[in-house]
Amino acid sequence: MNQIVNISEIRKQIAGKSVLDQLDHLASIFNGRILFTTSFGIEDQVITDFIFENNLPVKVVTLDTGRLFPETYKVFSETIRKYGKKIDVYFPDHEAVEKMVTEKGPFSFYYSKENRIECCRYRKVVPLNRALENKDCWISGIRASQSDNRGQMEQLEYDDSRKLLKFYPLYDWTFEKVESFIKENEIPYNILHDKGFVSIGCEPCTRAIKEGEDFRAGRWWWETNGTKECGCHVK
Repeated sequence: MNQIVNISEIRKQIAGKSVLDQLDHLASIFNGRILFTTSFGIEDQVITDFIFENNLPVKVVTLDTGRLFPETYKVFSETIRKYGKKIDVYFPDHEAVEKMVTEKGPFSFYYSKENRIECCRYRKVVPLNRALENKDCWISGIRASQSDNRGQMEQLEYDDSRKLLKFYPLYDWTFEKVESFIKENEIPYNILHDKGFVSIGCEPCTRAIKEGEDFRAGRWWWETNGTKECGCHVK
């Protein structure tokens, strides 16, 4: 289904509505064809709460790259326990990862950006594309202030490569607003956020940021030029 012809109308329908009402509206339009991907970061935990607490018909999935922090798995477990809901897990293709690591070693991503993008593709992008098969709407925790690249996106936009709509419920939220919502609603969150980690991905590729650094500085911190993205959200 080509949803690009409907995007202007849907934008009008959700304009000015609360996050919950926006999610509920999209879930009604794309019933059975809408998916939310969580990496258990603080933004994603807010969206998970909206979906699970209100029993919205949105499939929730996560990508287990095999290189996540132990703290991330703890949040995964605590989230399942709190809401009593299922989160579907997508793993990388083991043959592709085995071949990459055998040929280039376990830390090939440090040696070149091409190697890093290759690792991200096998561990994240390919599993994501598999999860998004037969879906028409993809929900993500992107916020405008996270990076220059993300600040140029729109809250509801069309992903031409995947032929689906992408919706960012918290696009205009500040990090402080996200933190407040987490505390007020007693939502499980990754304790690495309390240690300076504002964006949390794979363990070898993520560090805490220093005062005054860019929001994405902790991701692929050894790279000094170019867009700090894994490939999932690059237009």
